[in-house]
Amino acid sequence: MAGRIEDYALIGDMQTAALVCRDGTVDWLCLPRFDSHAVFAGLLGTEQHGFWRLGPAFLGSEQPPAATRRRYRGDSLVLESEWDTPRGTVRVIDFMPPRDGAPQLIRIVEGVSGRVPMRSALRMRFSYGWVVPWVRKTDEGRTVAVAGPDSVWLDTEAETYGKDLTTYSDFTVSPGERVSFTISWEHSHRAEPPLPEPEESLESTERFWEEWAAQCTYHGPYRDAVVRSLITLKGLTYGPTGGIVAAPTTSLPEDIGGVRNWDYRFTWLRDAAITLSSLLRTGYRDEAGAWREWLLRAVAGDPENLQIMYGIAGERELGETELTWLPGYENSSPVRVGNGAAHQLQLDVYGEVTEALHLGNMTGLARNDYASLLQMKLISYLENHWYEPDEGIWEVRGPRRHFVHSKVMAWVAVDRTVKMLEQTPLDGPVDRWRDLRDEIHRDVCEKGYDPERNTFTQFYGSKELDASLLLIPQVGFLPPDDKRVIGTIEAIQRELSTVDGFVLRYPTQGEDAGVDGLPGDEGAFLACSFWLADDLAMIGRVDEARRLFEKLLALRNDVGLLAEEWDPRLQRQVGNFPQAFSHVPLIDTALRLTASGAYGG
Repeated sequence: MAGRIEDYALIGDMQTAALVCRDGTVDWLCLPRFDSHAVFAGLLGTEQHGFWRLGPAFLGSEQPPAATRRRYRGDSLVLESEWDTPRGTVRVIDFMPPRDGAPQLIRIVEGVSGRVPMRSALRMRFSYGWVVPWVRKTDEGRTVAVAGPDSVWLDTEAETYGKDLTTYSDFTVSPGERVSFTISWEHSHRAEPPLPEPEESLESTERFWEEWAAQCTYHGPYRDAVVRSLITLKGLTYGPTGGIVAAPTTSLPEDIGGVRNWDYRFTWLRDAAITLSSLLRTGYRDEAGAWREWLLRAVAGDPENLQIMYGIAGERELGETELTWLPGYENSSPVRVGNGAAHQLQLDVYGEVTEALHLGNMTGLARNDYASLLQMKLISYLENHWYEPDEGIWEVRGPRRHFVHSKVMAWVAVDRTVKMLEQTPLDGPVDRWRDLRDEIHRDVCEKGYDPERNTFTQFYGSKELDASLLLIPQVGFLPPDDKRVIGTIEAIQRELSTVDGFVLRYPTQGEDAGVDGLPGDEGAFLACSFWLADDLAMIGRVDEARRLFEKLLALRNDVGLLAEEWDPRLQRQVGNFPQAFSHVPLIDTALRLTASGAYGG
């Protein structure tokens, strides 16, 4: 049985990632890329769908024991778990070396005290648990599992044996003894991958992460949380292209037992653009430059038909299908792969992309003429389409609406492009676009604002609220001290907050409850809760902002990770995990609070 979402830790090699549970079980791993088929899909099903457990031996009728403690080693993605048992203490070190060849997942068992019996149970299932591979031992003693185009190789000095379509190893470790296990992936038609070097790989992996984390320019009171979030974002980056996945998982539910289950293993322009912003403001220009190059390649040839998301190498076709053989996480079905929202119209994306390009220019990222040309092409398209209804930031599967946030971000796109033309020798219809900027602003203030309640609304003509309205002062659409901004913040805090003070995206019950076209409910959206903390600081309520921020930090799991949402009823994390769209605003809020001096101690 899979653990709670917050029971997992992330390890990865910046091309794919694995989730390791507190009990030492790897329940999720896609090879060789984030969006490849899973080799271990137990997270979305049962042990029959693939897992790898490594920990103290236990009787089969019992639940495997959770680690007594675990942590990342320094500023890295090297996970260290320790068990205190009646027979002694044992440590397991899990990591994936930054890739230079075959992808590897390495697990090193180290005896700390006493003599601890250990067991490795490895059940590989390809195609998301659908295919049982042919497993055999080579003449050299390597174990290989093959099915179709894939092969996975197990290397260990421990003795292994097969039973019930699972590869086991039983052994005992004493103080100072180390036993390593490595799985490596390769195309089944190619030569076997080279033998691993676990100890050398551990040393180089730790060195890579420590050197990368040391580049962070933020040195405020929340540095540990910021650096952990930055490392997580780096771990969600597909190194060969610079694309950033929203999360390394699919179909972890927003509503336990419900249907709000989506595949997040793609690059959303919105998520990636705000990630770029955080990276730039914390000193990571190389990553920002790589993302900009990814964007230019992905959009090349068809900027007028900008998609809201692409594959990690810029793929456009992300067709959505359901994996009917998987019951889903805690029976939350369907399990989906691919994402049908890829071709939605979401006008706000133009604003986020333009803002990211603008920020890159303002923070010293080398100017790219093609990026500037792309920006103007996007505004030329937006000029003729900004007034259309769309699916909005939350990718509703109900009817299109005139979402206020979408119009505000259309204004951002035009505003930043006007500023670019004012500051560079580039030619463009700057006077016409100044007029367009003013026209969009008037339209939003006239049609998206409810003067009786002194608040902006979710969409034109609606009485409902939407947490995306919290971004109005943050993007500069109106100043923080504008009474309409303050009224909107207070209305959202009053009407969209949970009893814990966290923020829902929008009502799922009430007059416009059918806006997203989906049944069921959802938890508090963590990004929106960080946005509220930002806004509270901007309007001078800095102590309240700090308290909310620190409550949000307390929701992180024991190794500092956040999913997409927090279920206030079940008091647990829900949604895909870990979620870039949660860790980015954590960084942004920490920067804002530090700048305002709003922290204790």
